[in-house]
Amino acid sequence: MEKVHVIKVGGAVIEDEKKLSVFLDSFSAIKEKKILIHGGGRVATDIGKKLGIEPTMVEGRRVTDEETLDLVTMVYGGLVNKKLVARLQKMDQNGIGLTGADGSLIVSKKRPIRNGVDYGWVGDPIRVNVKIVADLLKAGLIPVIAPLTHDGNGQIFNTNADTMAGVMAKALV
Repeated sequence: MEKVHVIKVGGAVIEDEKKLSVFLDSFSAIKEKKILIHGGGRVATDIGKKLGIEPTMVEGRRVTDEETLDLVTMVYGGLVNKKLVARLQKMDQNGIGLTGADGSLIVSKKRPIRNGVDYGWVGDPIRVNVKIVADLLKAGLIPVIAPLTHDGNGQIFNTNADTMAGVMAKALV
């Protein structure tokens, strides 16, 4: 596969309009094939608080119970993802909004209990569907991927966007 840029953007940039504009200008300037994987934890925290859902964090990772999983699925897969896609489309960048669960782009397994901490519905990636990624890129699309994955058995997971970007980049080598 030819060179593909896998770029991750986090909630601190997404939440700041000026930083986001600068980031999207730089991202749009990349002429080679590219993939954008985004976080959005700060947005999820802000919306969750408005809904009465307080975040539980351990070592910077969100503990994800059922209620929090519903929240992050809506925020990451909906609000944040579609806003990024719309901004890219405005810049003549043909983004397509997805989650790692769509097309089994990234399949995960439930994170095991570590040091006595049960992270809940948090997934650790085990497989990337390189064929679908290659097909999207070949079609001239820019995958914009939200940090949600699944286990192949119907369970959605909240998955760290940095980890997703790393496994995606490694799979495309």
